[in-house]
Amino acid sequence: MSKKEPVGIIGAGSFGTAMANLLALNTDVLVYSRNPELVEQLRKNRFRFGVPLHDRVTVLNDFEEIAGRCQLILPIVPSDSFRAMMKSVTPYLEPSHVLLHGTKGFDITGVDLNDVPKLGIDRKQVHTMTEVMLQESVVVRTGALTGPNLARELLDGQPSGSVIASKFDEVIRRSTEVLSSSQLHVFSTHDVLGAELAGVLKNVIALGSGILKGYGLGKNVQAMMITRGLHEMIHFGRALGSDNRAFFGTAGVGDLIATATSSKSRNYTFGFRLGTGETLEEVRSTSQELAEGVRTLMITRHLAKNLRLRVPITEMLYQIVFEGFPIEVAMNYLITYPYEVDVDFL
Repeated sequence: MSKKEPVGIIGAGSFGTAMANLLALNTDVLVYSRNPELVEQLRKNRFRFGVPLHDRVTVLNDFEEIAGRCQLILPIVPSDSFRAMMKSVTPYLEPSHVLLHGTKGFDITGVDLNDVPKLGIDRKQVHTMTEVMLQESVVVRTGALTGPNLARELLDGQPSGSVIASKFDEVIRRSTEVLSSSQLHVFSTHDVLGAELAGVLKNVIALGSGILKGYGLGKNVQAMMITRGLHEMIHFGRALGSDNRAFFGTAGVGDLIATATSSKSRNYTFGFRLGTGETLEEVRSTSQELAEGVRTLMITRHLAKNLRLRVPITEMLYQIVFEGFPIEVAMNYLITYPYEVDVDFL
């Protein structure tokens, strides 16, 4: 029996399930789901997203028990419900707990997402998941798990690499001990903001890359989209207070390549379906899990307007996704946009 500490996970979605099976290679894992029917189902048949749950994985509907048994906990829920989730579990959290989130998205306060086009948004209203954890709980030792982690590949046992970003060496050490395995290589960084922003912003570019592919365009334009998209990610990062380095590492370029080129990426697949002619509502209604890139696109486009950033790819994608702008016109705009310099951020 392993002497490594047991780990808790909040959320039984595809990535939460993948991380549970990965962690179970090293230690006991307790997964919290707020859905009692799902918990009962998983107790009986032990299959989730087409793969068996590891014998060391236990699914519970009682977070108090998980908080009592696990000091290291990974919240992995969609960004639009992350703050509400933190509010619901914070009564059971102590300063001794360690939180390492695996959510790649933004939280917004003071405005409903549906009202953003009308009311706009500013930097003070946009929060990373680490900021939300600190705002809503007494936990101090926090971090982010990011990198090229396509849930489907992890569920299928494919190898990958992840980045643990934390200001605390203890968080990095404890997380690395339970996550490192023959399937997962773990890197680390103290640049939490940069790692989080890279993981969030790349979802928009992956959405655009999927649109290009769905529309029938080739690798040349896709490569242009990805590289120019990296430029916009870096400019966004600077405007939000990050430096460049995280965007060139595993959490940046690595995650961008994986997410923007794979049919196993929810964001890429969502964009691909839009590119083939489906409407936003049609794709949303038939997707098991909503792509974070759609929500992120809404937030970043209006934040860019507030910050007066020049982000032509973000603007073009926003018009395609939310305003029904013709894809062929948008693609011509992308190709003919007068970029003056190839590399201007080094």
